[in-house]
Amino acid sequence: MGYQRREREVKEWIPKTELGKKVASGEITSVDEVFASGKKILEVEIIDRLLPDLKDEVVEISSKQRMTAYGRKQTMRAVVLLGNRGGYIGVGVGKAAETRDAIQEGINDAKKHIIKVDLGCGSWECGCGTGHSIKRKTRGKSSSSEVNLIPAPKGVGIVAGEFAKKVLELAGVNDCWSFSKGRTKNVLNTVLATIDALESLNRLKKGKKMIEEIKEELKTEAIVTDSEKVEKKGEEKPAETAEAVKVE
Repeated sequence: MGYQRREREVKEWIPKTELGKKVASGEITSVDEVFASGKKILEVEIIDRLLPDLKDEVVEISSKQRMTAYGRKQTMRAVVLLGNRGGYIGVGVGKAAETRDAIQEGINDAKKHIIKVDLGCGSWECGCGTGHSIKRKTRGKSSSSEVNLIPAPKGVGIVAGEFAKKVLELAGVNDCWSFSKGRTKNVLNTVLATIDALESLNRLKKGKKMIEEIKEELKTEAIVTDSEKVEKKGEEKPAETAEAVKVE
């Protein structure tokens, strides 16, 4: 299911956040630098500037009605996926009175929640070293939905449910096995669980990097401590001063 965005008037972007000002001035030129800064993306123009090749896909449109003093009021909800099929994926939820406006809100929300997927070849049957799959087995959960992803060799394709498959395709995964548990009929939770599984690859990578940094710090401290001991051992002991004893 695709959705063609309507053409909007191109307006001059006046950034309001510190991150937006750095992107507009050219100080930050890639999304990876944004992720490294640890700051949240609060302006959609940042993604428009750094990732212009994103494709959107609407995975669910639902309506909700409630009674008011003036009668029934209907609200539309759209769940939108956004990805470039090259390692970046995001999901957004938009709500509005009209379907078109809800989809546009979902696109903007997805731009603020873009993540990077750690692509690779983690299948022992392949070992080609290219980024056609994921690097390791992973699991993601959202509410009662759980999705497990397993790297597959080249040529297998994406063996997954309808909505998990859409997430993996837009993220740039070409070969992958998966199985789901829980309430898989809930579209939003299934999509969020799949993205959580992909994002956990980055969390594990950061955790390993942190452990390596701690080990390096401990090694440095041990070396410094040993050198201090050697220096103290090589120092000459000061001569003991004896008090003059008067003998009558």
